[in-house]
Amino acid sequence: MPSIWPLRILFLVLCTVGGYAVSQVRPEMVQKGVYGLFIGFGLGGVLIAIDEMLKGFSLRAFSAATFGLLLGTMMAWLVAVSGLFEFADQNTQWMIRLALFLAFGYIGMILAMRSNKEDFSLIIPYVRFASQSKPENRLLLDTSVIIDGRIADLIEAKFIEGMMIVPRFVLHELQRLADSNDPIIRARGRRGLEMLTRLQQNPNNEIKIHEGDFPDEPEVDAKLVRLARALNAKLYTNDYNLGKVAELQSVAYINLNEMANALKPVILPGEVFSIRVVREGKDKGQGVGYLNDGTMVVINNAQSLIGQQTTVKVISLLQTGAGVIIFADLKTPMAA
Repeated sequence: MPSIWPLRILFLVLCTVGGYAVSQVRPEMVQKGVYGLFIGFGLGGVLIAIDEMLKGFSLRAFSAATFGLLLGTMMAWLVAVSGLFEFADQNTQWMIRLALFLAFGYIGMILAMRSNKEDFSLIIPYVRFASQSKPENRLLLDTSVIIDGRIADLIEAKFIEGMMIVPRFVLHELQRLADSNDPIIRARGRRGLEMLTRLQQNPNNEIKIHEGDFPDEPEVDAKLVRLARALNAKLYTNDYNLGKVAELQSVAYINLNEMANALKPVILPGEVFSIRVVREGKDKGQGVGYLNDGTMVVINNAQSLIGQQTTVKVISLLQTGAGVIIFADLKTPMAA
């Protein structure tokens, strides 16, 4: 994001020059040129300070605050003209009206800023404060799911649709990984950047680099959860802990590892399939193979078949914390 300080300095200079010009054109307002310089400089400084305080104030928040102020002002006007304060003198009525406008205006702005677009649609029926030409489904991608790459396959297969959002701070993290001295970390970072390029080349979905950041949050995970809540987006991740933190804060998320586990084919005792024996098992005579999804298959009497493809029959399954282990016998037992 480009720095706006050069623009601020130019604005401050213009305010200072404008203050001096006023002192020359309207000396009855500002008697000396030096006073005009100080007044213009002070006014510009105050406006820049207000700008700095409103750094995190978005256009949506400003629109909501304006709408809330108008609504509060209307309510204050209705109370003021209701005739409830006719018994008071003019000065007291003026003070009551001022208090009403300040109170209702403040409450209206606060309520509007705390509301979401659905609340506005209740107040103004048939009006939606969102573009109808683009899908509202927003998918916020974290570093782990980009590096993993399966998200690109799901998008290309049209299992997932919507606007892909990659925060700028996630892109910076990928660049930092790609520049690492560790070859393994560097390879992960470069794979993530390649996956982003692949996502951008997909014409069926839009991918957007989001500039939003939260400087008060040092951790990327905390930034992701806050950004997902602010954008009303669904967080896609492979990080179990990040998913649980998002769940605790009522942020919708999808863990691709959990999705993959849920989509694993169900294998029941008695089923027959072909598998390659890759190593020996823990017990004598056993061989071990793996299904395409990584499920381990322990095969009795298959130690001599290591490196070969064989047909097995499932005899039992064991559920563990890491997943399911399948125990099988050779379909055609080896001759003694």
